[in-house]
Amino acid sequence: MIKQKETVPIGHKLAQLRKKRNVSLEELSEKTGLKISHLERIEEGKDFAPVGDILKISRVLIINPDELLNIKMDKKKDVIKKKEQEQKREDLYQYDLLTLNTKDKHLRAFRVTIPANSEHPKVKYNHDGEELIYVLKGEVEVKVGQKKHSLKQNDALLFDSGIKHTLKNITKKETVLMVTVYTP
Repeated sequence: MIKQKETVPIGHKLAQLRKKRNVSLEELSEKTGLKISHLERIEEGKDFAPVGDILKISRVLIINPDELLNIKMDKKKDVIKKKEQEQKREDLYQYDLLTLNTKDKHLRAFRVTIPANSEHPKVKYNHDGEELIYVLKGEVEVKVGQKKHSLKQNDALLFDSGIKHTLKNITKKETVLMVTVYTP
């Protein structure tokens, strides 16, 4: 069971962890392949941090991505609690981590909820590995490179996540996906 809890925004958490590990923005940019300006905007809460970016940043900082996604374990209830993300992210997509104790693992699964008729403006994801999208409810348009795929409930798509890709809810109803990401 996944529950959300309001806590530190992802950008602030990234800045704290980066500074704690004495990693400059330049070094983080060089090792992740992400632009310094993008990293600065994430830290300032002005830019969205897609899962692919979070995975890249986590590898460089040698942390569990859960620390950036603000996920904590409640041992009494054996429940994962996830912090609310920045308003921009919260209003668009909600990510709930489904896999526990994955610090040293290559496979992560998320439940992604996308409100009606929405997509992240100007956000194209790409990260090492492979990705599987399975539609639990609704419909989604997935663009991988130049190819568009329309997926309905119970449809799935496996693709090389190193290719730039976008997700868009093309309906007037909420869409819920299970997204599994494998990173080498």
